[in-house]
Amino acid sequence: GVSTMMRKFDEKNYTWDGVDTLVYKADGSPFKDVTRQVLFDGAFDIPCQFRYFEVKPGGYSTLEYHEHTHMVMIFRGHGQCLLGDEIKDVKVGDFIEIPSHTIHQFRANKGDYVGFLCLVNKDRDKVKLLDDTQMAELMAKPHIKAFLESC
Repeated sequence: GVSTMMRKFDEKNYTWDGVDTLVYKADGSPFKDVTRQVLFDGAFDIPCQFRYFEVKPGGYSTLEYHEHTHMVMIFRGHGQCLLGDEIKDVKVGDFIEIPSHTIHQFRANKGDYVGFLCLVNKDRDKVKLLDDTQMAELMAKPHIKAFLESC
Protein backbone atom coordinates (compact mmCIF):
# COMPACT_ATOMS: atom_id res chain seq x y z
CA GLY A 1 0.00 0.00 0.00
CA VAL A 2 0.75 3.68 -0.13
CA SER A 3 1.59 3.90 3.58
CA THR A 4 5.02 2.30 3.00
CA MET A 5 5.93 5.40 0.98
CA MET A 6 5.32 7.75 3.87
CA ARG A 7 8.09 8.64 6.26
CA LYS A 8 6.90 10.11 9.56
CA PHE A 9 8.81 13.14 10.80
CA ASP A 10 10.16 13.34 14.35
CA GLU A 11 10.00 17.05 15.16
CA LYS A 12 12.08 16.65 18.31
CA ASN A 13 15.10 15.13 16.56
CA TYR A 14 14.56 16.31 12.98
CA THR A 15 14.68 12.77 11.63
CA TRP A 16 12.36 10.64 9.51
CA ASP A 17 11.27 7.02 10.04
CA GLY A 18 13.54 4.56 8.28
CA VAL A 19 16.03 7.18 7.12
CA ASP A 20 19.64 6.86 8.24
CA THR A 21 21.44 9.93 9.54
CA LEU A 22 24.79 9.94 7.76
CA VAL A 23 28.00 11.92 7.85
CA TYR A 24 27.66 14.85 5.44
CA LYS A 25 30.55 13.78 3.21
CA ALA A 26 33.32 11.23 3.11
CA ASP A 27 35.50 12.91 0.50
CA GLY A 28 37.87 14.71 2.86
CA SER A 29 36.47 18.16 2.05
CA PRO A 30 36.44 20.75 4.85
CA PHE A 31 33.20 21.07 6.80
CA LYS A 32 32.15 21.03 10.45
CA ASP A 33 29.24 19.36 12.29
CA VAL A 34 26.98 18.51 9.35
CA THR A 35 24.73 15.47 8.86
CA ARG A 36 22.84 14.20 5.80
CA GLN A 37 19.60 12.27 5.42
CA VAL A 38 18.43 11.00 2.02
CA LEU A 39 14.62 11.14 1.95
CA PHE A 40 14.16 10.23 -1.70
CA ASP A 41 16.72 8.62 -3.97
CA GLY A 42 15.10 8.93 -7.38
CA ALA A 43 12.42 7.09 -9.33
CA PHE A 44 11.99 6.41 -13.02
CA ASP A 45 10.21 9.69 -13.78
CA ILE A 46 11.87 11.84 -11.11
CA PRO A 47 15.64 11.28 -11.36
CA CYS A 48 16.30 13.48 -8.34
CA GLN A 49 17.57 13.16 -4.80
CA PHE A 50 15.71 14.93 -2.01
CA ARG A 51 17.91 15.31 1.05
CA TYR A 52 17.98 17.00 4.43
CA PHE A 53 21.23 18.47 5.71
CA GLU A 54 21.66 19.75 9.22
CA VAL A 55 24.43 22.02 10.44
CA LYS A 56 24.89 22.18 14.21
CA PRO A 57 25.42 25.59 15.84
CA GLY A 58 28.93 26.77 14.99
CA GLY A 59 29.20 24.38 12.05
CA TYR A 60 29.39 24.93 8.32
CA SER A 61 28.99 23.09 5.03
CA THR A 62 31.75 22.81 2.46
CA LEU A 63 32.72 25.94 0.54
CA GLU A 64 32.18 24.61 -2.98
CA TYR A 65 30.76 25.01 -6.47
CA HIS A 66 29.66 22.64 -9.23
CA GLU A 67 27.86 22.49 -12.54
CA HIS A 68 24.56 21.16 -11.20
CA THR A 69 21.83 23.37 -9.77
CA HIS A 70 20.66 23.02 -6.16
CA MET A 71 17.22 23.87 -4.84
CA VAL A 72 17.39 24.52 -1.09
CA MET A 73 14.71 25.32 1.47
CA ILE A 74 15.63 26.17 5.04
CA PHE A 75 13.73 23.79 7.31
CA ARG A 76 15.24 24.44 10.75
CA GLY A 77 16.78 27.37 12.58
CA HIS A 78 18.64 30.28 11.07
CA GLY A 79 22.13 31.28 10.02
CA GLN A 80 23.86 32.59 6.93
CA CYS A 81 24.55 31.53 3.37
CA LEU A 82 27.34 32.63 1.07
CA LEU A 83 26.07 32.64 -2.50
CA GLY A 84 28.51 33.97 -5.07
CA ASP A 85 29.57 37.39 -3.78
CA GLU A 86 26.64 37.80 -1.42
CA ILE A 87 26.07 36.82 2.18
CA LYS A 88 22.44 36.33 3.10
CA ASP A 89 20.74 35.71 6.42
CA VAL A 90 18.60 32.58 6.10
CA LYS A 91 15.75 31.25 8.22
CA VAL A 92 13.00 28.62 8.10
CA GLY A 93 10.97 28.81 4.90
CA ASP A 94 13.57 30.66 2.82
CA PHE A 95 13.98 29.12 -0.64
CA ILE A 96 17.37 29.41 -2.31
CA GLU A 97 18.26 28.50 -5.86
CA ILE A 98 21.98 27.81 -6.19
CA PRO A 99 22.85 28.23 -9.87
CA SER A 100 25.50 26.35 -11.80
CA HIS A 101 29.14 27.23 -10.96
CA THR A 102 28.16 29.48 -8.03
CA ILE A 103 30.35 29.30 -4.92
CA HIS A 104 28.23 28.60 -1.85
CA GLN A 105 28.37 27.67 1.82
CA PHE A 106 25.91 27.47 4.72
CA ARG A 107 26.97 28.53 8.22
CA ALA A 108 25.20 27.98 11.52
CA ASN A 109 26.86 31.09 12.91
CA LYS A 110 23.88 32.67 14.66
CA GLY A 111 23.77 30.35 17.68
CA ASP A 112 21.22 28.03 16.09
CA TYR A 113 20.98 25.01 13.83
CA VAL A 114 20.65 25.46 10.09
CA GLY A 115 18.72 22.56 8.59
CA PHE A 116 17.86 22.56 4.91
CA LEU A 117 16.06 20.39 2.40
CA CYS A 118 17.94 20.06 -0.88
CA LEU A 119 16.83 18.86 -4.29
CA VAL A 120 19.45 17.77 -6.86
CA ASN A 121 19.58 15.68 -9.99
CA LYS A 122 20.69 12.10 -9.30
CA ASP A 123 23.06 12.31 -12.24
CA ARG A 124 25.25 15.25 -11.23
CA ASP A 125 28.85 16.32 -11.50
CA LYS A 126 31.31 16.09 -8.61
CA VAL A 127 31.69 19.01 -6.24
CA LYS A 128 34.68 21.30 -6.82
CA LEU A 129 36.65 22.92 -4.01
CA LEU A 130 38.27 26.30 -4.40
CA ASP A 131 41.92 26.45 -5.41
CA ASP A 132 44.39 28.83 -3.73
CA THR A 133 43.80 31.58 -6.27
CA GLN A 134 40.01 31.42 -5.90
CA MET A 135 40.36 31.41 -2.09
CA ALA A 136 42.66 34.45 -2.20
CA GLU A 137 40.15 36.29 -4.41
CA LEU A 138 37.35 35.53 -1.96
CA MET A 139 39.36 36.45 1.12
CA ALA A 140 40.28 39.79 -0.49
CA LYS A 141 36.63 40.80 -0.01
CA PRO A 142 36.29 42.00 3.61
CA HIS A 143 32.61 40.96 4.05
CA ILE A 144 33.37 37.44 2.78
CA LYS A 145 36.56 37.14 4.86
CA ALA A 146 34.54 38.08 7.98
CA PHE A 147 31.87 35.55 7.07
CA LEU A 148 34.37 32.72 6.49
CA GLU A 149 36.07 33.45 9.79
CA SER A 150 32.79 33.67 11.72
CA CYS A 151 32.74 30.07 13.04
